[in-house]
Amino acid sequence: MCLAHSKVIDGFAAQNELPAFAAGLIDTLNKGAVAMALSIGHRTGLFDAMRSAEAKSPADWARETGLNERYVTEWLGAMATAGIVSIDEAGRYALPAEHARFLGVDAPDGTMSGMMQWIGVLAPVETQIVDCFRKGGGVPYSAYSRFHDVMEEEGKLTFDADATLGLVPDLVAKLEAGIDVLDVGCGRGRALRILAERFPNSRFTGYDLSAEAIATARDKASGLGNIRFVVLDCMKMDDEDAFDLVFTFDAIHDQPHPAVLLRNIRRALRSDGVYIGQDIWAHTDTADNLQHPLAPFIYTISLMHCMTVSLAQGGIGLGAAWGEEKAREMLAEAGFGKVEMHRLEHDIQNAYYVCRT
Repeated sequence: MCLAHSKVIDGFAAQNELPAFAAGLIDTLNKGAVAMALSIGHRTGLFDAMRSAEAKSPADWARETGLNERYVTEWLGAMATAGIVSIDEAGRYALPAEHARFLGVDAPDGTMSGMMQWIGVLAPVETQIVDCFRKGGGVPYSAYSRFHDVMEEEGKLTFDADATLGLVPDLVAKLEAGIDVLDVGCGRGRALRILAERFPNSRFTGYDLSAEAIATARDKASGLGNIRFVVLDCMKMDDEDAFDLVFTFDAIHDQPHPAVLLRNIRRALRSDGVYIGQDIWAHTDTADNLQHPLAPFIYTISLMHCMTVSLAQGGIGLGAAWGEEKAREMLAEAGFGKVEMHRLEHDIQNAYYVCRT
């Protein structure tokens, strides 16, 4: 592969002669490539292995991880030239401690390398998305390999039970006493499982359209007698006055008809109940998101997944950047008379809407 631009291929120094915009595109190209390599380091366990901060040769790292030396060597080249790992005069590589805090499955300050997996999840559907530009329609959930794997890992970053429950006074006491709880679009049920283990007197239900995700959720929750998982198209929820607490985690904006789901949730909620909806934080107007630090990611992941899976089901394609203003409007239309929006310190990506009748 080559970059067919004379100022680039004439020499490294010539890159500085590029206009700022073109130089920025070179930086984007490099960072896009590094994102893929970060994902690979995450999935192979290399970052977790390198957390010792001891410098080793590629052969040593390959032996320690049980990976192929040639692939490890090339990956280390990508990481060293990106400034992710260090390389000494002897050709030994180490992961600086300040970088190790955010890299790997067991990263002590939360795994940023795990988020890089979205690049690999989304890239394979690029041709289908291009076809949708020309023909309309959407790309179905079934086209996305490892979607539930990565969503579950993302949940480890975003779901903090104490912080989330702390948004509602006395909620912990009610859960300890025993209430009925529903998670709509529960995926593999990680959040619900954590709560069910902590609050054995409460009863927990998870709905999700994916039979595969529900099967995994049931398997992981085996032994918990206060939790059940149901394969269900949540557009067809018919529960009424059945739950004291309802959650959604990143599950509203990619529904085919989000307004229908919000009305279903309102109907399922008891009169003194509460709905906590975690969803992407942004403004509704694109112009108001120009300074949003994650806006390019949000719009792109919406283009490549959230919007298109809704359209694939004949939906409206609301998109991930539906925004706080639109969310408040739709929640009011669904019958929620009181809506509070919160941001949690640990979660830079989401808003938390606490909704009551």
